[in-house]
Amino acid sequence: MPLYSATLALGSVSQLFITGDAIASSKNHNSCSVSCVFNHINFSKLSHKSLCKKRSSVFAASRVSNTENSGLVHDASASTDEDLQEARISADWKVAKAYSDSGLIYEGMIEGYNGGGLLVRFHSLVGFLPFPQLSPSHFCKERGKSLQDIAKGLPGSLISVKVIQVDEEHKKLIFSEKEAVWSKFSEQINVGDIFEARVGSIEDYGAFVHLRFPDGLYHLTGLVHVSEVSWDLVQDVRDILNEGDDVKVKIINVNRVKSRITLSIKQLEEDPLLETLDKVIPQDGSVGPDSLSTDNSSNIEPLPGLEAIFEELVREDGIDDVRINRQGFEKRVVSQDLQLWLSNSPAVNQKFTLLARAGRQVQEIQLTTTLDQEGIKKALQRVLERVP
Repeated sequence: MPLYSATLALGSVSQLFITGDAIASSKNHNSCSVSCVFNHINFSKLSHKSLCKKRSSVFAASRVSNTENSGLVHDASASTDEDLQEARISADWKVAKAYSDSGLIYEGMIEGYNGGGLLVRFHSLVGFLPFPQLSPSHFCKERGKSLQDIAKGLPGSLISVKVIQVDEEHKKLIFSEKEAVWSKFSEQINVGDIFEARVGSIEDYGAFVHLRFPDGLYHLTGLVHVSEVSWDLVQDVRDILNEGDDVKVKIINVNRVKSRITLSIKQLEEDPLLETLDKVIPQDGSVGPDSLSTDNSSNIEPLPGLEAIFEELVREDGIDDVRINRQGFEKRVVSQDLQLWLSNSPAVNQKFTLLARAGRQVQEIQLTTTLDQEGIKKALQRVLERVP
């Protein structure tokens, strides 16, 4: 009669098993998942000692009543505890699956850590939270500390996580604090928002930057692609940014499906392609009195490669004359190669301005033309295709 006894002992949790099975077949998936979770919470709140005592008496009565005629005596308490523990563990795996399916956030106790992450209690189970799944608030709050040092101070504290992997067969229960934080804070961000931020890890393709929220903590992380770091030509992001730098960023894209944020640093600065020479060259004398020259413009030596471009430009319909108007020297090197940029100022009295840059030297070129800005752009593109 052991089967009958086991049925009696586990009768109070059989409804939980049914609820768990119903989750897989229900069309209203989230609703059933929540039901399963709350059933389990009620179940787990029972005093383990009183529950064992109550079920031990049921077991003992059942076994005695079914073995009186045979004259056999069984030690019911040991098998009762084992069966109860197995039932509880099985139920907790079902609850973990319900959390995973529904996306509910779970608050668990951190019980320890190892070389790869944190150990988090989930009812009778212990799951794993890999370090890469931690919220950036931990390492931004304690700058300069290694993950291992940060982890040493976390056991005993509560942490909000999402269940991202449940594999009962291989005993794998994986959590993510990042995904829990994304659920809470991602609705507070939009394209165009500007944040104070802190640079995290730097890769060849860009820098991961942590966004600082009004509560003073860094909850979300976005990527500043190498092309969005600076208007200058960036060969290596590490030449511009260092881990731990405080920067200001603009949100240029939010992918809520993939939980990704794309950021820009350069878009908070004016596009130098649309600058005039007066904006490029400081007018406060900070780079010396010879930084800007307008006298004897005919004597200014064109930057290498410009003369060939001038010859081709005057052959374009709508462009009557090309000449250097003035030149100056910048504080920074934009590029060692020759670059031609359009001014944002429209043509005035058939006069339009280009900027030619190489190294720190910049020359303002004036076109006499009947073309509009778009026409000049296309003419310049054709010329650059012809000039080697």
